[in-house]
Amino acid sequence: QVQLVESGGGLVQTGDSLRLSCAASGRGFYTYAMGWFRQVPGKEREFLAAISWQNRIAYQTDSVKGRFTISRDNAKNTVALQMNSLKPEDTAVYYCAARKWNYSLDKAEYDYWGQGTQVTISS
Repeated sequence: QVQLVESGGGLVQTGDSLRLSCAASGRGFYTYAMGWFRQVPGKEREFLAAISWQNRIAYQTDSVKGRFTISRDNAKNTVALQMNSLKPEDTAVYYCAARKWNYSLDKAEYDYWGQGTQVTISS
């Protein structure tokens, strides 16, 4: 059984940075592709970034715009999302997700989800 727990969210000002972390429990973390998504009230959950077990990476260009960086540490069973130059529009609940082997840009193709961590950016 796989469990994912996000951490690192909080309240920051416009232009600040945050580093989110997702800790995974269970066997075979290195075989999972990991993704980061976010969601605000009234909108669909939005893909941000994904990373495969071979460290192939994909970003959602329209929302990330070069400000976010995804990484993973298989020895520690964690995946991180470094967020820089934050804007009020980045305010959302951020979720970590996992699926076997290949990554996907479609939230419906992920099998495991964390409970989310709130990120709020004030102007």
